[in-house]
Amino acid sequence: MKPRVAVVLKRSSWRKWVEEERDARIMELIEADDETVRRMRPGHADHSETIDETRRALEDLGAEATWFDRPHSFQVPAGERCDLVVTVGGDGTLLAASHGIGSGVPLLGINSAPSHSVGFFCAARKGGVREALASALTGALPRRELARMRVELNGRGLHDRVLNEALFCHASPAATSRYILRIVQPGAGGRVEEEEEQRSSGVWVGPPAGSTAAQRSAGGRVLPLSSQKLQYVVREPYLRNGGLSLRMTLGLVEEDRALVMKSKMRQARVFLDGDHIMHEVTVGDVVTMRRSDEPLAVLGLTRNGERSAKRRGA
Repeated sequence: MKPRVAVVLKRSSWRKWVEEERDARIMELIEADDETVRRMRPGHADHSETIDETRRALEDLGAEATWFDRPHSFQVPAGERCDLVVTVGGDGTLLAASHGIGSGVPLLGINSAPSHSVGFFCAARKGGVREALASALTGALPRRELARMRVELNGRGLHDRVLNEALFCHASPAATSRYILRIVQPGAGGRVEEEEEQRSSGVWVGPPAGSTAAQRSAGGRVLPLSSQKLQYVVREPYLRNGGLSLRMTLGLVEEDRALVMKSKMRQARVFLDGDHIMHEVTVGDVVTMRRSDEPLAVLGLTRNGERSAKRRGA
């Protein structure tokens, strides 16, 4: 039986802004060889070559591939067998595609432009695609289950597959975020274990997979990928002159606990895994974040998040 593979492709900036939109400003800058767009063309060339490399590898390995080029709307086809999801792009492509993948399907990331992209979650890269795909299809690549986060608004589920982080803040980045922050034990009838009223620039909350990104930049800890805890990091907490320091500016949420934020803002937002998924929040609304029951299986990651494949190929 042929393995069935779903391949999710990044749409490069060159493709979107030059080939599709014919953006006049972008094309003017490219013509002038401006430094802000100088990497766009070579990045697109690398990406296109990696797509071709992936296509040849899958054909050579006898896989039945279905191709998608809209990562943010990707879903594993319902009712169809899917043995592997492959993303070709960078961490952003993998992150977007992960929202359409449940807990039973493994994911392999291919960094299509390694000179332009970090590719932290990508076990393969341009030049070593066939080796990585062969190992993935035979089960030779290690499989790591990454915890994801569930986000609720007033008890209604918004998302069960947040991999990196959520940002809760005022609708305007120049305005102060006002809220009540709580650690709650859901199994005890919602018993509050810690509570603090705060003013800040907002709160980052996320599972361990996102702890090297925004959480770390805001002063958080890098958590082991095997952890099941969430981390919250308050951005630029406001401290009154002569007042007591805030207690809950950085902390971990145990897997059987939830982080609850009650909004004191009329216009607030919660952003999930970047800026593509946003929900409006108003005064009195309650945003709850807890560990999801849907982990993500990523191939090729070691305990510390390093790629396990050989450096020459992946």
